[in-house]
Amino acid sequence: MTIMKFHRCIHSTSCVCTKGHLSEEVIFLILQHMNWNPKVIASLSCVCKWFDDLAKRLFWKEFCRTRAPKMMLDLQSSGSHSVDGNWRALGKLLIICSGCTKGGLFNNYEIPGHFVYKTRFSRTSGKSFLLPQCRSDVLYVSDPCEHLDQGDEGDVGFFRGVFKSFASSNVRRMLIKRGAKFHPTETCPYCKAKLWSMQQAKMIPQSASCSYGTPDFLLQRHMMSL
Repeated sequence: MTIMKFHRCIHSTSCVCTKGHLSEEVIFLILQHMNWNPKVIASLSCVCKWFDDLAKRLFWKEFCRTRAPKMMLDLQSSGSHSVDGNWRALGKLLIICSGCTKGGLFNNYEIPGHFVYKTRFSRTSGKSFLLPQCRSDVLYVSDPCEHLDQGDEGDVGFFRGVFKSFASSNVRRMLIKRGAKFHPTETCPYCKAKLWSMQQAKMIPQSASCSYGTPDFLLQRHMMSL
């Protein structure tokens, strides 16, 4: 019979894990058997700092690789390691529609965030959100999460997306060249980075509206940059 090794938390005397916890290897195998259930990973992260650090470093990484293997492989290609340290944010991007609050990017709307159990991210769709001179950049964009009948403006759609190698992208260079400002209060709901307004910089192409049907369909885009 194999005796499981327990490790004591050493970061806090008030930690609920005062009697120790399973090793990383055992927890890894349990979560792997559960197909990296994001709700279980999120719950483990709330136990203590040790679990939270482990989830950010390892479990969210495995979750992302399992849910979107081709996209994750592409984001890490070309010697880019910018994904490291952002696995939890990427995991949230894959499964959570952030919604919006009144007084934020959409002043008149209050739409709660929620889980999205199945979403397709497309590199081809991402090109619809880029100006012609920026279409050599790589942007993965989700299918819209539609919230219907939201008052006078009609329907509201939320897109989620992630840039590959944003620091060296044409989009970033153009935002800087056009003097785009950061939003004074809003941050990315996934990675907490400051938000540039591509609308203020007049960098939303007509193809973004045409691809999704109707001018009455109000769009909000959250794009992570790696």
